[in-house]
Amino acid sequence: MSVSPLPILIPLLNANESECLLAALYIKEGQAVQAGQILASLESTKTSSDLLAERSGFIIGLRLQTGQTVHTGDLLGYLAESAGDALPVSASPAASANTSPILPPGLRISKPALALAQSQGLDLSLLPQGPLVTERQVASLLENLQSRAAQPDLHSVILYGGGGHAKALIDLIRAQGKYRLAGVLDDQMAPGDTVLGVPVLGGGGMLPSLYRQGLRLAVNAVGGIGSITSRLKVYEKLAAAGFTCPTVVHPTAWVEASAHVGEGGQIFAQAYVGSDARVAYGVIINTGAVASHDVVLGDYVNISPGALLAGMVQVGPRTLVGMGVTINLNVRLGADVRIGNGATIKSDVPDGGLVRAGGIWPERPADERSASSHVS
Repeated sequence: MSVSPLPILIPLLNANESECLLAALYIKEGQAVQAGQILASLESTKTSSDLLAERSGFIIGLRLQTGQTVHTGDLLGYLAESAGDALPVSASPAASANTSPILPPGLRISKPALALAQSQGLDLSLLPQGPLVTERQVASLLENLQSRAAQPDLHSVILYGGGGHAKALIDLIRAQGKYRLAGVLDDQMAPGDTVLGVPVLGGGGMLPSLYRQGLRLAVNAVGGIGSITSRLKVYEKLAAAGFTCPTVVHPTAWVEASAHVGEGGQIFAQAYVGSDARVAYGVIINTGAVASHDVVLGDYVNISPGALLAGMVQVGPRTLVGMGVTINLNVRLGADVRIGNGATIKSDVPDGGLVRAGGIWPERPADERSASSHVS
């Protein structure tokens, strides 16, 4: 026995507000969804909520779009047993074509104005009663509503990148409890996929649209430990679209009060940033890493898990320090340096220098190493 398509209705988010913003839509026509899957994100002036699928099925008759102002009881679409199911008769255009709309008492509105209001899903109760409402008045009201809906949202973040580093950041942001995860952007993943339950919205091409919806904060979720170029390109895209990168700090990390962590910093679990340390833009200090007192880290530096930087170490921009590296007191690493896992650094490394995994810097001459191996 077939089951009738289930209407997906906009819920009431706030007892004092009947309208809200359809901040994000994670589904498309004909898409298969599972019970409990996030279909859309809704935001009112006082709260936000995810709209979940009541049962498994296929999306049909999708009516609304991201960025629209919607109202309690508005129809988003239907959940059907198959993508080819017919819409309910009451939902078909033909069935509603000859039905006159029910106007609020006292509302006088021209036909062009009514057509515009209906096409944009405008709540007719918002229109003034008495004088004849014109098409221009409706257009002006819609513009004002859209402007209010797109007020900057400084409580939600977008993650750009959906790999392993993104997973670590999702857990960090959830543990920090300061920001709402609005979704993931990844140029290699399909919309509708999820990363630890956070929906993939699409690729980087969505940044301008998300900005128009009011989103302003983004976290670069590309680690770039193999090649920093991809990570730098993400920062360029975010800046070009007008996004700001907030600093995120895991609650188990310790940052001394006298230390300074710049915008876009990512400080992971059990990391330590010492007294009077200076951490520049877009720096990653990963799990269990230590940046001791007076350490200076330049833009985009990546300190891998378990690395130990003694006091007064200086690290130039875009340098990558591998896992378990030890850097001695007062050493300076230049820009664009690569330090392999487990290396020990005892003196300065010039710009562009490379120290291989397990190595000791500075390297001893070959004849000195040979002589030491024959000492009894």
